Amino acid sequence: MKESDGDAMCCAGATAAPPSRTIRPSVRALLDRLGPTPAVLVNWIGAVIAYTDAYERYARPLGILDARQPNVVRYVFTDERARTAHPEWDRVADEQVSHLRHGASIHDPHVAALVDELTVTAGAPFADRLAAVPSLPRRTGVDVVAHPQAGTRRLAYETPAMPEADGQRLVVHLPADDATAAALDRLNGRRPGALRAANG
Repeated sequence: MKESDGDAMCCAGATAAPPSRTIRPSVRALLDRLGPTPAVLVNWIGAVIAYTDAYERYARPLGILDARQPNVVRYVFTDERARTAHPEWDRVADEQVSHLRHGASIHDPHVAALVDELTVTAGAPFADRLAAVPSLPRRTGVDVVAHPQAGTRRLAYETPAMPEADGQRLVVHLPADDATAAALDRLNGRRPGALRAANG
C-alpha cells in the first residue's frame, strides 16, 4: 500500500477540520491484502490517500497520480487525458460530482474551495453538473477505460461501505471480462489467469 501526500493546496484558508487522511488499521490491512488488485482510498473531496501497487501501475500511465497531491475529481475535470482515458467521460464526470455532493455538505469549506477552483478551471462541464439535481453516487458499476498500455478494457468497480465518520471511500477495480483480466495480469507482471474476471 502506498500513501499519497496531502491535498491542502485546494483548501487554503479553510477553518473546518480538513478531510481525514488517517487510515484505520483494518482499512490499511485490507489495502495491503488487495496488493494484486487496483484499489484506491480517497476522501470526500476526491483526494487520493492511499493505493495499492496494482493501482499505481494502472493509474500512473493515465496521469491520475501525476500531481503532487493527486485528486480524482480534479483529474477528471481538468486533465485532458481523462477524456481520452474514459470514452464514457460524461458518465464518469457525473459520478464524480455526485460523490462530491454527497460526501460532505457543499458548504464544507474544503468542498467549497474545490468547487470554486473547478468552477474557474473546468468551467461549464463542472458548474452545470454541480447545479443540476444531484443523483445518488453509484457504489458499483463498469467503466470502459482506454489504457495506453493495456488497451481499451472494461473494469468493474466496487465501493465497499465504510463508516461515514471516516469521510473516505475505497474503490476496488476488478476485470469485467477475461480480456481485461489478462491485460491487468500483463500490466502487473503476473502469470495469465492469476487475476480472475469478476464474471468468472
